[in-house]
Amino acid sequence: MKNRIAELRKARKMTQPQLAKKVGILYQALQVYEYGKQIPSVDTAIRIARALDTTVEELFLIDEE
Repeated sequence: MKNRIAELRKARKMTQPQLAKKVGILYQALQVYEYGKQIPSVDTAIRIARALDTTVEELFLIDEE
């Protein structure tokens, strides 16, 4: 599943550590999510979306194949 975490974070002029702190996770975990190596839990996805002032649907791109 692809995501727009890095794109939206950069558009809001936030660093990975800043966003991670706002979400309440380690920045290393945020990196793993940004690079698409893991998918965050529903709770974490919601917190990331809220921190970036967007929706989960806008944050994650689901392959509809």
